[in-house]
Parts: sequence; structure tokens; C-alpha cells
Amino acid sequence: MRPVIFDFNLFGWELSLPTYGLLLALGFLAALAVAMSQARRAGMASDAVTDLWIVSLLSGVVGAKLLLYLLDWRYYLANPSSILTTLRSAGVWYGGLILAIAAALIIIRRKGLDGWLLGDVAAPAIAVGQAIGRLGCFAAGCCYGKPCTLPWAVTFTDPRAREITGVPLHTALHPTQIYHSIAGIVLFLFLIFLAKRKRFDGQVLLSYLILYALGRGAIEFFRDDARGSLGGFSTSQILSLAVLVTASILYFRRRRSAPAPSSHNRS
Repeated sequence: MRPVIFDFNLFGWELSLPTYGLLLALGFLAALAVAMSQARRAGMASDAVTDLWIVSLLSGVVGAKLLLYLLDWRYYLANPSSILTTLRSAGVWYGGLILAIAAALIIIRRKGLDGWLLGDVAAPAIAVGQAIGRLGCFAAGCCYGKPCTLPWAVTFTDPRAREITGVPLHTALHPTQIYHSIAGIVLFLFLIFLAKRKRFDGQVLLSYLILYALGRGAIEFFRDDARGSLGGFSTSQILSLAVLVTASILYFRRRRSAPAPSSHNRS
């Protein structure tokens, strides 16, 4: 694929424009546009959503990198220069989710916002942002799949992709990044559909967490990048199971006890 769009020289400095960074920025802008649209439909103040989204994004990026380093701390302790290399690729998404939720909860509590309603506004935005961001993973070569002989297998040939992510070159692999991206688009469309028909606040958010955990856990079987493991399952699969169980319990509890959303949320 193409981890770098182009290289250029600026006042004697050799610089490059990474594809991953560009698509990550586009994913953020698309997600923000979706969040603003959903906020207007829900009758929420747009500035609260914007502030929360920016803080969650920054926290998510930091959290994803921190969990990446924690899962393989021995390697990064022995190879500290690799920390700078991995700054150009993705981290562990669940680390980003955990820190973003923590940051969001602090802001929600301080401002007295409706956390469940905000979650419903954010869920479709997160899904579309992920779908675009995974294309950046595909360009960089991170989150790569196992070798396969399927007609849609992909082969990476750019040495910089291996340098940045460790992806094998000249080997046909499952395009797991594309699997993630397609799953994100399907999930986004479903959540937009659900948002107009939800029966309680929090239903869209919890549906997102349940379906994402199921999809992520399944796609993990086709991935081959180093991301930690326990008992034959990847760290992300274990986290997916935890998210699936927790979100399912919350879903059924709120379905029984939560009041119906106000009329403008069902339009």
C-alpha cells in the first residue's frame, strides 16, 4: 500500500505526509460532522458536543498508544527508539476507548450533561470515524492479517510500511483493515437507522458497543500483528468479551427501567 502520500523538503528539513495521519484527520472531521448532526436532531447544544468530541479524541489517541506500550512493555523498554516509530501507526483501540470514556465522564459530570443521550449522539460518529481511520491502517500496513490465498488477499511491497508497522512484505494477507472498515460502515448505517427509532436513551451507544465487540472479536481471528495474547486469544478479544458482557447487561437493565426518550429524539 502507500504509507506516505509524498515527501518534500522544507527549509532543509526532509518531511513527509503520512497517509494514516491524513485519513485519521478526515475520519475525525467526518465523525464530528455526524456528531453535530445527531446532536441537532437530539436537541442538544452543539458546543457541548464539540468540546466533548475534541477531548475524547485526544484522550483516545493517547490511550491507544499507552495500551500498545503497556502490552509489549518489555520490547519498548529494550527498544525505546521504537516508540517514535509507532507514533506513525495506530495503537490499541480499546486503550483509546477506555481513556476517552474516562475523559468524557469527567466532562459530563462537571457540566451536568446527559451521558446516555451524549453516548447515543457519539456512537454513529465513532463508527464512521473508525471506518475511515481503518483505511489509514490499510495504507500504513498496521493491523495486518494472516497469510491467505483468497482472491481478495493483499500484498504489501513498500519497505516503509514494514519499517513503520512490521507488516510482512511480498506475502498475500487477509485485508483485515478493510474488514474493519466495512464493518464500521455497516455499523454506522445501522446506528443511524436505530437512532430514529430508539426506545430509550443509551440504546444506540450500547448497541454500538455490543455489535462492535462481536465484530472485533471475530475479525481478530484473521489478524496476525503482535497485540498481546492470553490463553490463545488476543488481548482485544478478551477486552471485546468484557465489553460485550458489560454492555449487554446494561442494555437489558435500561430496556426494563429507562424512561422513553423525549419526542424530538424519536423523530
